[in-house]
Amino acid sequence: MSTAPLLTSDSYERLVVGLRGRTIVAVDYFVLMVGDEGTDPDEWDYGTWHEPTMGVELTMDNGATYSVIWGNTFDCYGVELYSAPMRDFLSLLGEPGGSARVAVTEHPLWTGILSCPIESCRIQWCGEEHGAPTPLPEAIHLRTASGQVWIAAGRSATYEPDGPGPFYLCTDDVLVIFDTDVAKRAGLGV
Repeated sequence: MSTAPLLTSDSYERLVVGLRGRTIVAVDYFVLMVGDEGTDPDEWDYGTWHEPTMGVELTMDNGATYSVIWGNTFDCYGVELYSAPMRDFLSLLGEPGGSARVAVTEHPLWTGILSCPIESCRIQWCGEEHGAPTPLPEAIHLRTASGQVWIAAGRSATYEPDGPGPFYLCTDDVLVIFDTDVAKRAGLGV
């Protein structure tokens, strides 16, 4: 169980803004394990978007590790960032029916993001205009000089590479999007 401090909107904003200037050097996804024995990592790569259901772990050039997960700190469900490894949040890591760690550092869509310091980072908040009773963090947007990524609490309703969607935000899943048009289809601000 996590020992991470409870997030407030102010502390969350400070944590995300604190990523500016840092360089991501490694990325791991945490996907559910499926199959008859519950030992096969679920599909996660759908072209310009990925679905690492349980979360994303980012390792920075200074050795710091951050976990991006879905959670209910602000309401059900929002994307949350913590300065802690994923093992602090997942109890069945590597066990049948649990979550598998999948290294994606070498994935072509991550290479542009890993090569440069983060120039901008922000939280996309969803508010009452979308039916949320309180502001809810839908996504974190990170941009470097050579790439960008949205990490959101969400999933696709269709599992076709570059399919038309629709995407559902604020679910108990993590969605990673690299393409501006796909982010727009998902309802994320660009």
